[in-house]
Amino acid sequence: MANPVCEVLLTEGQLNVPENRVDLAAGARVDFQGIVRGSEDGREIEGIDYEAHREMAEHQLKQIAEQAAIEFRLGSVIIHHRIGFVAVGEPSLLTRVCSGHREAAFQASRWIVEELKKKVTIWKRPRFKSNVLRRASRPRSRRSGVASSEGATV
Repeated sequence: MANPVCEVLLTEGQLNVPENRVDLAAGARVDFQGIVRGSEDGREIEGIDYEAHREMAEHQLKQIAEQAAIEFRLGSVIIHHRIGFVAVGEPSLLTRVCSGHREAAFQASRWIVEELKKKVTIWKRPRFKSNVLRRASRPRSRRSGVASSEGATV
């Protein structure tokens, strides 16, 4: 496809699915949203804090979009990524690719996400839920009758 349209966005705002732009040459459009799941490394989280080197990340996103457009013969590529805090259940990544054929669109969508994870300077830090159980009182030591504490010797 000639003259592909590539759009990248790094934002602290919520991601919204872009308006439908009619591309009469496109027989396929694949939208992907990466959603923050409720756990990380087996622990429950509130969300993820995303941080980026903005200029570098935008440049890398643009390179990925342009390369995908060429390699997969896409009519358009959209890549939007959030930074800042993203709560569980909200999207942190949105991609859209339009192609003449579905196979190229599916392949391109997957390739974009994999390249983004490998190359783009965006870091994530999960915000874990506090699961600390507080005791009303400490157990008493059997020997001395005093409250025990970690590291105490008897």
